[in-house]
Amino acid sequence: MKILNRFFPHALAIFGFVLISLVYFYPVLQQKAILQSDIQQYTGMAKEQNDFRAQENAEPFWTNSSFGGMPTYQLGANYPHNYVKKIDAVLRFLPRPADYLFLYFLGFYGLLLVMKTDPLKAFFGALAFGFSTYFIVILGVGHNAKAHAIAYMPLVVAGTILVFRKRYIYGALLTMVAVALEINANHFQMTYYLLILLLAITTYFIYKFAKAKEYRPLMICFASLAGAVLLAVGANATGLLATAEYTSFSMRSKSELTFKPDGNKHEETSMPRDYITQYSYGIAESFDLIAPGLFGGSNGEKLGPDSKVVQYLQTQPVAEGQYLSRDEAVKYAADGMPVYWGDQPGVAAPAYIGAIVFFLCVIGLFNDKRKIKYAFLAGAIVSLMLSWGKNFPALTDFFIDHVPMYDKFRAVSSIQVVLELCMPVLAVMGLKSYFESDKETQWNSLKKSAIVSLGLLVLLLVCKGMFRFTSINDEGMDPAFIDAITQDRKALYSSDLWRSILLIAISGGILWMHMKGKLSNMIAVILVGVLMVGDLVLVDKRYVSSDKFVDKYQVEHPFEPSQADQEILKDKSNYRVYDIQGRMQAKASYFHKSIGGYSAVRPRRLDEVIDYQIDTKLSKLAEIIDPETLSLKTSIPALDMLNVKYLIVATRDGELPVTNPFANGNAWFVSSAKTVASADDEMKSLTKDDLKNQAVVNTTAFPEFRATTFTKDSTATITLEASKSNYLKYKTSNSANGLAVFSEIYYPKGWNAYVDGKATSHFRADYVLRAMEIPAGQHTVEFKFEPQVVKTGSLISLVSAALMLLLLIGGIYVENKKQTKPA
Repeated sequence: MKILNRFFPHALAIFGFVLISLVYFYPVLQQKAILQSDIQQYTGMAKEQNDFRAQENAEPFWTNSSFGGMPTYQLGANYPHNYVKKIDAVLRFLPRPADYLFLYFLGFYGLLLVMKTDPLKAFFGALAFGFSTYFIVILGVGHNAKAHAIAYMPLVVAGTILVFRKRYIYGALLTMVAVALEINANHFQMTYYLLILLLAITTYFIYKFAKAKEYRPLMICFASLAGAVLLAVGANATGLLATAEYTSFSMRSKSELTFKPDGNKHEETSMPRDYITQYSYGIAESFDLIAPGLFGGSNGEKLGPDSKVVQYLQTQPVAEGQYLSRDEAVKYAADGMPVYWGDQPGVAAPAYIGAIVFFLCVIGLFNDKRKIKYAFLAGAIVSLMLSWGKNFPALTDFFIDHVPMYDKFRAVSSIQVVLELCMPVLAVMGLKSYFESDKETQWNSLKKSAIVSLGLLVLLLVCKGMFRFTSINDEGMDPAFIDAITQDRKALYSSDLWRSILLIAISGGILWMHMKGKLSNMIAVILVGVLMVGDLVLVDKRYVSSDKFVDKYQVEHPFEPSQADQEILKDKSNYRVYDIQGRMQAKASYFHKSIGGYSAVRPRRLDEVIDYQIDTKLSKLAEIIDPETLSLKTSIPALDMLNVKYLIVATRDGELPVTNPFANGNAWFVSSAKTVASADDEMKSLTKDDLKNQAVVNTTAFPEFRATTFTKDSTATITLEASKSNYLKYKTSNSANGLAVFSEIYYPKGWNAYVDGKATSHFRADYVLRAMEIPAGQHTVEFKFEPQVVKTGSLISLVSAALMLLLLIGGIYVENKKQTKPA
């Protein structure tokens, strides 16, 4: 009975999390699915991979439908012995996206319990964390991997704190499982940012142990954490090793070129600095953490019928002498207007953490005696300053230039996820410590916190006249429209500040009434909790509501073929397609083998070929297309070598298919090889060389290549006999030894070549393609994708998972035995 009473509050909380997750995303109960823009793109990218699984009952680990060909390591590849993924699937038993919301709640609830919070306060704290506006918005747009990683962050923190509190076994076990789940979420940027908070927490405990001269326990803590992390990494070995292996081929690696497409010198970072900091939070914009509409909210903010934009729209003619009606204007304004005027190119919503969360956080800083609050405060402050990116170059440039791996991540504004974890922790610490304090302490902390919180909001009201309420995104718009939307921005600025002031005043009033003995502890906690969570939910509903849900079929089949797609699909041969305007979209990948796609880790060399060689030529598209035949009039060597047979061109009347009659085909023999010594020379050679007859080989990268001339008679042929995602088969015929170039992306970490069944070396030619010397006569050439990294990683994962299971069983047994041992 004691055990039942002990776990009943937690079971009730978990049931509450399930219920609230389903109620918030209630359309999932109607068999609907949320329409997520990023997941639409992912579906397009993964279609070939999923089709292969269905047809072959196997995993390809390679796709030809995107960027000319790339590994599927970041496209949801299923690895052998990935038992962590199975555990995660059990935890995410709810329909998407309710499953991620439930994980938010569950993980943070666990952290608050470790912080010695009672279930009721932990319950509301978990809801406040989960309903943080940014966390809901990323579910709305489909940043599922990011949400997944964020959800497990609190459990990693909880396990680390337990270890440092000398609960070595339970702490290490929780850390082991949590880190394994965190890594399995496969969003290394979020995991990297988590390390900043863990560093702050670890520094605090090192100081604490050193002050007490407890060096042996500190070493045990480090050993426990190291062992836990080692096994967690091992359980995810395949994905980690595969990703690490591919990184040097992806956009996340440093370019080998020393010049940009415009001829300017390349930067020394993995990615261009302006690309890394493109999404940088404005310093003043940070205040929308406590007042959501301070900087306009979003690029698609819904405006009401009394807005100035509605008045403006009614002045717009739709025909001679006719203007938009009020109802039509109201509808347009409600569909979303570019109200956001912050420093970022655009946002889907503000990163609002809650006015009451902020207020309680201030109480925690004043009132809670636990020094660990400073570790969370440090994590919050550092993440806030780093989120300013290019607006705080001193710190950002230092991290880009000197902190390992920081330059491999873009959208630095997203580092605020650390703050969005820390602030609710501090808020619950404030709530807990307030109810545990005497009345004098309660009054002092309440008074100071109200002065700080309300004073800050009032100051922002007073400073309203200092802002211009315009942004660079307004350029090119009708001045009358800008004037109208500026007035709406000012109105939203003031109304949301007053909203936050009112919320803090009411919550402060509730705590004051408790202090005066007019409300019990439970009633006061519930009232503050409901107000805190209700505030966040109402703001969340501005950006992610039930109208985002559609029929499941639309989500599972996100693209309809255009007339151009249908025309191209009539061609059953093997070729590639380039959707010029949709280069960074996945629609073409859904229907064709495309050289474009949607991925932040696309192959770097292929991307450079498009930037340097193809798009520069296609910039004057009208001049090189024959309007009568809808075909290219001139050859573009780089386009031809990639076997791009069709271009998709967007016009006012829809998409048109443009034929490239110069495409080289699937493979060809060349008569000579041009040897160069650098990537720069490779790239420059693609501009004008006859790539159908001459291959370009970098002998610095492939010093074993020696020959420069080859025999290519008129009867020499290479015919593609079979083509699958992970397998290619050719028949070759040539009267003499020859050099063959294959229109396939060179990736040596898995693609193996065979001539008549015998393993044969191949090398890179023409900057991105595969080449091979083939003996005279008739031969069968095969390429098989057989990544050794998957085999090695899977073995490590199996061993690590087995050890984890043994440690979990043994650790729980030992701890239970300790508790049942008589005193």
